[in-house]
Amino acid sequence: MNAIDPRMHQALDGELDWDAVPAELRRTVARLTAAAELLAAPPPGLVPSVERRVMAEIRRPAPSRARLLMRWFVTPRAIIFRVRPAWSLAFAVVAAAVTLFTVGDQGPELAEHEGIAQFVGRFPEAQSVHVVGTFNDWRPGSIALKDQDHDGVWRATVVLPAGTYEYMFVVDGERWVPDHLAERLVADDFGRENSIVIVRPARR
Repeated sequence: MNAIDPRMHQALDGELDWDAVPAELRRTVARLTAAAELLAAPPPGLVPSVERRVMAEIRRPAPSRARLLMRWFVTPRAIIFRVRPAWSLAFAVVAAAVTLFTVGDQGPELAEHEGIAQFVGRFPEAQSVHVVGTFNDWRPGSIALKDQDHDGVWRATVVLPAGTYEYMFVVDGERWVPDHLAERLVADDFGRENSIVIVRPARR
């Protein structure tokens, strides 16, 4: 790289008068000066100054209500729902009421060859009551009765295929008791009596 004559630097910085620049360097200094002026001048179409842009923004007419409304609709927003504890409890009560009302009115969905078996037993001192029978392979604990009113009367409603079944109550997980209010009783192979329930199809 060729070293630049220091007198050119002095001329460009204004430290050296133009007349003091040798004739062979004046043309080069003139070209450099013209290039610097060209770079300093703003190109055509340049963004106007800050002042002019601010004034133009002030003079711009305000958007109409329709445009503001459209802008509000198209702008994404995060929506947060906050439910107070009291309202949560109210919603839960309403949902439970609707569920009970629907089940009570329509009842369970039954297939063509299914029916409903009602099991009711009076056991005032019992802590738990289950029903076992040929419909659940005599498995204790699979179908529980409930004492909703705490009056000692335990009830359960079971959907079963139509047919005749033997069953017994299991009280507190230990005592096997027949239902003496059943349609009839039948002796089993262990010297006890099993109750009989006949499930008839709900649809005929």
